[in-house]
Amino acid sequence: MDSDLTLRAGIKDTIPTMFGYMGVGMAFGVVANTSHLPLLAILLMSLLIYAGSVEFVVTAMLVAGDPISAIILSAFLINSRIILMSISISQYFKRDSMRQNFFIGSLLTDETFALAMTKINQTEGRLTLVWFNTANMLAYLSWILATAAGAALGSLINDAKQFGLDFALVAMFIGLLYLQIINDHSKSIQLQLTVVFAVAIMMYFFMRWLPGELALLLASILGCFLGMGLSRSHAD
Repeated sequence: MDSDLTLRAGIKDTIPTMFGYMGVGMAFGVVANTSHLPLLAILLMSLLIYAGSVEFVVTAMLVAGDPISAIILSAFLINSRIILMSISISQYFKRDSMRQNFFIGSLLTDETFALAMTKINQTEGRLTLVWFNTANMLAYLSWILATAAGAALGSLINDAKQFGLDFALVAMFIGLLYLQIINDHSKSIQLQLTVVFAVAIMMYFFMRWLPGELALLLASILGCFLGMGLSRSHAD
């Protein structure tokens, strides 16, 4: 990854992430198919929800027969972290229109956010609409295609868990975290690992008393404050 912010650079930078999307998207398609969801429902989830972790949870809740209100609330809580990511990204597009910002935010994911944070380290804090829209659209299209392919393959697999496909999303997040740590030269690896372990410990305790989605959101917010405080103390 270099400092180029053109369409061509967006394609080149996003290709590794697309492979991750293909793996996780196919895994979701297989899991959803083996959960006996119709192909149309699987494709609509990827087109409209477009959130891997949410789609896995929604599939499980649909199979369990949970009420729609509970499914909607769970989806909102799980993806509420995107609000924090959008706030962080928006500072790089202050001069662009509300419509352009809305389009970027509507397709923002954990993966494209991590990709953007890595890119910022190479461009001295700059991002462009063409680069970000290219990354977002390629990720979106690869997710939809992978989901469709996984749903087609799902008819050949009786139990997705026997292949570890239900762990695919977690594995991709671990890979993204690793790439973020080694590419962010603005902060020391020790500082980043300190925040990571602190958030993990907070999650362990919070999940004893809170639902997983709320525990994740609270731990993330506190982790942001911890990282900000540690960065300032080191600067002083």
